[in-house]
Amino acid sequence: MQFEHRDGDKAYNLGQVRRFAGAAADAGARVVVCPEMCLVGYWHLRRRTRQELWDLAEPSDGPLVAALRDLAGELGIGVGAGFLESAGERLFNSYAVCLPDGVVHVHRKLHAFEHEAISSGSGYTVFDTPWARMAVLICYDNNLVENVRACALAGATVLLAPHQTGGTHSRSPHGMKPIPLSVWENRHNDPRAVEDAFRGANGREWLMRWLPSRAHDNGLFVVFANGVGRDDDEVRTGNAMVIDPYGRVVAETWAAGDELVLADLDLNLVPLSTGRRWLAARRPELYGPLVERLGTERDPRTARFSPDPVDW
Repeated sequence: MQFEHRDGDKAYNLGQVRRFAGAAADAGARVVVCPEMCLVGYWHLRRRTRQELWDLAEPSDGPLVAALRDLAGELGIGVGAGFLESAGERLFNSYAVCLPDGVVHVHRKLHAFEHEAISSGSGYTVFDTPWARMAVLICYDNNLVENVRACALAGATVLLAPHQTGGTHSRSPHGMKPIPLSVWENRHNDPRAVEDAFRGANGREWLMRWLPSRAHDNGLFVVFANGVGRDDDEVRTGNAMVIDPYGRVVAETWAAGDELVLADLDLNLVPLSTGRRWLAARRPELYGPLVERLGTERDPRTARFSPDPVDW
């Protein structure tokens, strides 16, 4: 699903999750995937003080995740949504997947860059559900090919990929660029302009350069949930979609607004997919260089925003 969150408004954002989860359950869905940080808002976090972040954050057994857990039990489905997690003396960009039996799986973003006070996670989140073995990678986690491969090797056949992307400022000359807020704010008067922006180089076209390859090369389904509309001073481009193990888009939305995308996943596609055959042909004895440090590694905050090409 995709929806336009309200910064810091937990009650409203949770209400949107409830609304969409109910609609999805009524339509026969078994898992609902909501965007990254959708329960507290996303890009505004970079402007907040440490204390303001702590005021927004909750532990994984706090009221927000408890509400998701109760909703999953009430509807008999899995519900995933992003929140700002407090754990001891650290903060994380986290994502909770609540199953109908009360089990909760929490993934901490591995490559956090939103604020110096938000730490990066240190492990993969792969788990069994009544429907499939699933994994979670949050936004930038999915850009690094090693992360998706690690989840596939751990047996995941469905990757939940919550994002807040599109319309971001990239220093790369051929990367994404911001979409003017006026295009979003004038969407009802000029729907063609916002549709062109969402489908174009700063939205869907950028996603299509890499997202289907994560599914194809690893032989798994990718469930892409994204924010849409205004996110602080940027515009998120939605394009919520489901991609199969051959890299084909099974279902998606062009909507410039809140929307639910429904798809049936044929898990029989996984064993014979190209990616799974490639996994079986691996030669791990050759891959030592993949885990050797080159000395050019950077913290995600530095690597993502540095103008130096060596950091890209």
